[in-house]
Amino acid sequence: MAETSAPRRPAASPPQAAAEPPLPATLRRNAPLVPTDTAASRALAAVIAILTFLAALCAGAAEIVATSAGQWQGAVAQEVTVQVRPGPGRNIDADVTRAQEITKAVPGIAETRIFSKAESESLLEPWLGSGLDLSDLPVPRLITVKLASSPAPDLKALREQLSEALPGVASLDDHALWLQRLSTMANTFVGIGAGIVALVLAATGLAVVFATRGAMAGNKEVVEVLHFVGANDDYIARAFQSRFFRLGLRGGAIGAGAALLAFAFAGVLARLSRSGPAGDEIEALFGSFQVGWRGYALIIVIGVIASVVTAVVSRITVRRFLA
Repeated sequence: MAETSAPRRPAASPPQAAAEPPLPATLRRNAPLVPTDTAASRALAAVIAILTFLAALCAGAAEIVATSAGQWQGAVAQEVTVQVRPGPGRNIDADVTRAQEITKAVPGIAETRIFSKAESESLLEPWLGSGLDLSDLPVPRLITVKLASSPAPDLKALREQLSEALPGVASLDDHALWLQRLSTMANTFVGIGAGIVALVLAATGLAVVFATRGAMAGNKEVVEVLHFVGANDDYIARAFQSRFFRLGLRGGAIGAGAALLAFAFAGVLARLSRSGPAGDEIEALFGSFQVGWRGYALIIVIGVIASVVTAVVSRITVRRFLA
């Protein structure tokens, strides 16, 4: 009886090498130390752009107020007012003429103008209302005096001459009190603007701190490998600083550019509104609504400062995190 041969087993195929699991994105070859295009990076750039835009708006508004206040002060300082009050038994018209003659005789006086009785009474309408008979009230008469730039008039001597010629009747107002109040108001507004800019830059630094810590936590494995192969903390800090500086520069440029466009658009609207009924009031309050070269330079500097703050804060945060 023939032996049945056992079925032959198929030859075993050589074992295949197990597929290596893909490396995480932070450990792949040629991957940057800090991811260059992530949702967090784009969000941080947007936050920096918004904060830079707000800071630039505050700085530009403060510059407009400072420029307008300087124009107001220059206009007010070029004029003084002589006030002639009616007195019992005195001829108000003769006193006004006498005060004008004394004022004209002082060197440095460019022009004088006497307000008529009707013009003097119309100045009281904002407080007393219109349609009132003010003929029985002792309404003072005014003389506006424009000062020449050279030679400068001696206002103290003019005040003494008016007091001697018309005692208790004529007085000189050099608007010093209004100039002081105007200067105080402008300086206060500029100080508030500078404080807001500082707070916005501080908020930018805080946002960069949280973003840097998040990036360090997400790249912890890469940092450990770099330490293992001998990279020092300064090398890692420079990598993060370079990346966040570019983010800050992009956000600062976008925010500053948006602020420049906003002020340019506002200037165009102000020029167009001058032909309307409220044009004189707008020009009196804001001037030509032009930031000027100093304001535009300040806006650009704020954009640069935002990027520098981003780089410095990120470097400090990385060094403290590694420590």
